[in-house]
Amino acid sequence: MKKTLLTIALALGTITAFACTNFIVTKGASTDGSVMVTYAADSHQLYGALYKYTPAKRAAATMTVTEWDTGKYLGEIAQLPVTYSTVGNMNEHSVIITETTWGGLSQLEDPNGKIDYGSLIYITLQRAKTAREAISIIVDLANTYGYASSGESFSIADADEAWIMELIGKGDSSKDPSRKGIVWVARRIPDGYVCAHANQARITNIPKNDPDCLHSDDVISFARKEGLYDGTDEDFSFCDTYAPFDFGAMRGCEARVWSFFRSVADGMDKYIDFAMGLNSNNKMPLWVKPRTKIAPKVLFDAMRDHYEGTPMDMTTDLGAGGHHLPYRWRPMYFSVDGVEYCNERATATQQTGFWLCGQARKDKVGILWFGVDDAATSALTPIYVNTTEVPWCLSEQNGSMLKYSDTSLFWITNRVAQFAYLRYDLIGKKVREVVDTWENTMLEAVKNIDIAIGNTPKAKKKAQIATKFSTEGAQKLFDTWANLDKYLLVKYIDGNVKGEDKNGFIDNGNGKDIPGKIEQPGYSEKWKRAVAADNGKILEVIK
Repeated sequence: MKKTLLTIALALGTITAFACTNFIVTKGASTDGSVMVTYAADSHQLYGALYKYTPAKRAAATMTVTEWDTGKYLGEIAQLPVTYSTVGNMNEHSVIITETTWGGLSQLEDPNGKIDYGSLIYITLQRAKTAREAISIIVDLANTYGYASSGESFSIADADEAWIMELIGKGDSSKDPSRKGIVWVARRIPDGYVCAHANQARITNIPKNDPDCLHSDDVISFARKEGLYDGTDEDFSFCDTYAPFDFGAMRGCEARVWSFFRSVADGMDKYIDFAMGLNSNNKMPLWVKPRTKIAPKVLFDAMRDHYEGTPMDMTTDLGAGGHHLPYRWRPMYFSVDGVEYCNERATATQQTGFWLCGQARKDKVGILWFGVDDAATSALTPIYVNTTEVPWCLSEQNGSMLKYSDTSLFWITNRVAQFAYLRYDLIGKKVREVVDTWENTMLEAVKNIDIAIGNTPKAKKKAQIATKFSTEGAQKLFDTWANLDKYLLVKYIDGNVKGEDKNGFIDNGNGKDIPGKIEQPGYSEKWKRAVAADNGKILEVIK
């Protein structure tokens, strides 16, 4: 999300851009040798659905570009005669592209651009076989048609390499045609390391003559021309020039990166003052080496972080209410007696449309682990990249943000999440148990499907096996959540907790389905003390 617009946009009750999180794990840093990229597409307006592109047998000469955020028509661009199939943010060659928006300097936006950041992702996926090729295509598209968005960070990966790419426009091209296009830089993440970005540009210096650092020829000279930088090439920092740090950039954005790094690598506590927005000079490294190799499930769970165990832990202060809720409803900022305060913005957040973990695997078909809504109260299901169908429960045609659907995974997942938010310490814990069981089961199931696909020589048959597993798995997840929704209502209705044994809910023994055991756990001690301090004179029991 654009940091400079964050407070204004939220105060007005509108959302102008996404606020997302990406974690990147290189093949040498993963337990199974896969390259993994996570993405949470966080927007109060985005419907959680799985996008699918299948190349036409005979391509048209042009294709329409519409802005991903708004659906606004931007124009027509040339289509290629050969394109690749995609599912979500991966393509058939296991190229993965995800993003986070950081906005940067507003004067560098071009109102005449014909291709926005979302279209760059999905069009590039249709055209790229490798991560390096994807970088080249993004640059060519943006420079050819003009860039219609603000500052962006992209995660770009394949089964061999993982990159972080950052770019921003050059301003209004209608007044100066030389402003058409982008300035940009891309760094390959060293194998064995992990990286992350979360709505703040993170690349600093640009090493010369490094084949693993790509950039536009004018990335520094343009900054000098605009009066944004007057130092040496060696001292130039992309993020400090095009997206200067402020409190929101550190506390609302970089803190999410810090929390992930802290969970997988040693020595990160020394950057706590930076993460809390107190010291912009104490920047974190662009990437870190994890203490141990990272398993897919560990990475899944990293996307469920609420700063637990840190000073920013949202489950411990009074704002968590009586049930340790790790969420704060928007707006993010509020004032009391002229002093401004912030609500935390953690990785797991209530307004997620969809989230994912892409796995690019050498000599195996890639997998898009896909989920909808809040990562902390939803589960990922495996979708093979050679699938030929989208499960109906994840279809773009099945419901919307304005139309409820009884068969939509997005809506049933939201029903469960909304209930969990009421008593998060109890209901959220129960949901997480179901999440863990599901994901661990599917991780094991994938092993068997991999063998079946590997033993099948024909591509068409491989796709059939993958499609059957992917679609049936997604539907089974929907059914699991539909049953969970009913179970939670029965168990936790009206503030109660019904007892269970190995046979199910406990009745009173009279054969009338009357509960035999009901607990009422009440509220947290901190909440009770706060209520007593606030209104104790009225509520005190006089004996």
